[in-house]
Amino acid sequence: MEIAKPTEADKEQFKTLLAGLPGVEIKAMFGNLGAFVNGNMFAGLFGSTVGLRLSDADREELTASSETLPFGPAGRPMAGYVGLPVQDPAAKIESWAARALDHVATLPPKAPKSPKPKKS
Repeated sequence: MEIAKPTEADKEQFKTLLAGLPGVEIKAMFGNLGAFVNGNMFAGLFGSTVGLRLSDADREELTASSETLPFGPAGRPMAGYVGLPVQDPAAKIESWAARALDHVATLPPKAPKSPKPKKS
């Protein structure tokens, strides 16, 4: 399975789109980026697609009002996420990203994984 890689411009655009949101941590993930709140991912960048984890009602509203994309590897999109091109108007993505953040912030914080024991 080939993993889509974003350009440096796509990465900078993603970071800029999420810069105004409170409590967000952006991490590198498999050559792409993920945006987290309380340890839960609410947005990600996969190639040139921004994926947003929205409530069911918000996801239905977005897919009914805009052309959306699958988010994730071809043939294995991530369930619960809807994709938008990173080149879409910033105001549109920022608005939906804020809704995704609000939704995911209501989920229980994800506990950090324990380090794996070292092999002797």
